[in-house]
Amino acid sequence: MTNDADLSIEPLDVIAVGAHPDDVEIGCGGTVARLVEQGYRVGIVDLTDGEPTPASPGPEVRAAEAAEAARLLGVHHRTTLDLTNRMLFDNWDSRLALAKEFRRWRPRMVLALGDRTPMASPDHWQAVQITEAAVFYSRLTKWDERFDHLPPHKIDSLVFYSLNFYSLEPPPQGNSFVMDISSTYEKKIASIRAYATQFPPEKQHIFARLDAMAHYFGEAAGFERGERLASPRAVGVRDLMGLV
Repeated sequence: MTNDADLSIEPLDVIAVGAHPDDVEIGCGGTVARLVEQGYRVGIVDLTDGEPTPASPGPEVRAAEAAEAARLLGVHHRTTLDLTNRMLFDNWDSRLALAKEFRRWRPRMVLALGDRTPMASPDHWQAVQITEAAVFYSRLTKWDERFDHLPPHKIDSLVFYSLNFYSLEPPPQGNSFVMDISSTYEKKIASIRAYATQFPPEKQHIFARLDAMAHYFGEAAGFERGERLASPRAVGVRDLMGLV
C-alpha cells in the first residue's frame, strides 16, 4: 500500500536539515542558494522551532523569520518538525519523523549537520545522529505501516556541513571539499540577517567570522568565497582536467 496523495508531490532534489531555524542558513546557506540557482529543487527541514531563545518574543516570530530566510534563499519548501528545542534527542520518534519527510519528498541528496558543537547547543550533535539514521530508515522495506505507508526511498548521497567555527581541525568525516558560493554569498548573509531576534547587536561579530571563513575556504579552492562541506564517501573524479 502506498500513499497516493504524497506520491503526487513533486520531489525535491535536495533537503537540508538543521536542528533549529538558522542552522542551515549559517552552515550551508550559500550552497543551498547556489543549488537553487543551478535549477535544483531544494527544501529545508528544521527538526525543532528553535524556541525559546533569549531575545525572541515567541515561536510565531521565529517562524516568520524562517519563512523570510527561505524566501531569500529561494528554497521550494520548508517544514518544521514537532520536536522540542533544548530537548532534542536521537530516538525512534525523531528518526521516524524525519524519515517520513524523506519518503514524502524523495530527495536525491541530504545536507546534514556533521559534527558536535562544543560550548553550543547539544541539539546539533543529536541532529547529526537523527539525520544519519533517517537517511537509512528512508530506504527500509517491509516496515510500511511504521511510515504511514509512504514508499521506501533510497537517498543517493549525504553531505555534511559544520557549525563548529572555533576548531582548527578539519571535519571529522574527512573527504572535505569546497562549494563555490561566490554568486550566492550575499543571499546567505541576507538569510541569516532575517533572524533579527537571533542576532542582536552583541552577536554581530558572527558576520565578520562568516565573511572571513567564506574568503578563506573560497581562496583555498580558487573561488572568491566558499563553504567547506564533507562527504562520508571519498569524492571521486571522472574528469581530472575539468576538476583542476
